[in-house]
Amino acid sequence: MSANAMEQLYQQVILDHAKMPNGRGLVDAAPGHACGESHQINPTCGDEVTLRVRIDAGDAGALTLGSVTWEGQGCSISQASLSVMTELVEGGTVQQAERLGDLFRDLMGTRGKGLDDEAEDLLGDASAFTGVSRYPARIKCALLGWAALRDALVRTDALGRDGSGTVAATASAPHTTTSNPAPDSQEIS
Repeated sequence: MSANAMEQLYQQVILDHAKMPNGRGLVDAAPGHACGESHQINPTCGDEVTLRVRIDAGDAGALTLGSVTWEGQGCSISQASLSVMTELVEGGTVQQAERLGDLFRDLMGTRGKGLDDEAEDLLGDASAFTGVSRYPARIKCALLGWAALRDALVRTDALGRDGSGTVAATASAPHTTTSNPAPDSQEIS
C-alpha cells in the first residue's frame, strides 16, 4: 500500500471514530466499585473531556477497566482519540492501559515516523494518529483523553505507588473532577 493510500486510510479511521465515538456518554458510578473521574481541558484550542473509569477485580488479582466512559467536546482528533482509546483499554488490565498510554505518547513524539510494527500492532486504530504527530498543536488534542484516563486511574489508586496496577482499589465513589493533570501525567496546557 502506498504512503498516500495509508494516509487516506488513517484519515478515514479518525473520521469514523469522530462521527461514531465509542464510550461517549458518562455512566453513573457503580456502587461497590472503585471509580475515578477526571476533567481535562486543552486551553490552546478549547477541547475538553470528563472521563470516568470503573475498576473491577480481574483474574489473578489484576485490576481491569470494567467501564470507560466520557463526555466532551472538541475537534475530530480529540474525539476520535478518546473513542480509539476507549476501544483499546476497556476490559483490559490497568497495566495494559498504562502500556498502551505510554506507546501512544511515544507515537506522538515521532513527528510522523511512527513506531515499530509490534508497537503499532498493539496500538491498533491508534496508529492512525501517526500523521497527527507532525503537528505539535494537534498532539495536545490527541493526548487529551489519555491524560484524563491516567488521572482517573491515579484517583482510584489503581496504579499504586509503583504503577504496577495490582494493588487493591479502595475508592467506592467518583472522585472530584479537576482540570489539573495528575503527577507524572502528560500535561495538556
